[in-house]
Amino acid sequence: MKTTQGWGWLVAGVLALGCNGFYQDGGAAWAHRAVDGVAARIADRSDVLADLAATRVDGLMERASVRAVRDKTVSCPLATAMARFQSKAARTQSARSRFESMSARQEAALARGQAHRTQMAVQVARVQLTPVAFNMEEIPLAVCPRVRLNVSRGNVPRVPVVRVRTPVVQLDLGDGPI
Repeated sequence: MKTTQGWGWLVAGVLALGCNGFYQDGGAAWAHRAVDGVAARIADRSDVLADLAATRVDGLMERASVRAVRDKTVSCPLATAMARFQSKAARTQSARSRFESMSARQEAALARGQAHRTQMAVQVARVQLTPVAFNMEEIPLAVCPRVRLNVSRGNVPRVPVVRVRTPVVQLDLGDGPI
């Protein structure tokens, strides 16, 4: 058993050495391209998630600070009014930041759409159309002769009608609950 295990480790080492040499010689460029493409896609998608998480964290922090202000017992009416003003200002600020983040996401989506439109315009501009000259002659009016067809009716046998008697069932639901 130890001999088999030793041979297994030897084979694994030789394979690792061969793969390392292949990698060092630049033979795994396709792997780098694949990993770079996946990393780019993840980075693109994570920006949206980071923005969403940031807005949710801001809202959570704002709610926590408002609750902390409410929990304090204030003996001075001026301090109470000031705390209310600060909490209202914090809510307004958080609403403004949510609106700005939403606007930024919409602007990013519009920019992506505009870039896509520009790419399509470039592709359309590459297409070269060959001008074609049509010879505009008058087409004579064609008269189609009338064609008459005789279709025989053939013998179609009559199919007997099958009648099945169904029993009549009467159901008394009564006045009580079902």
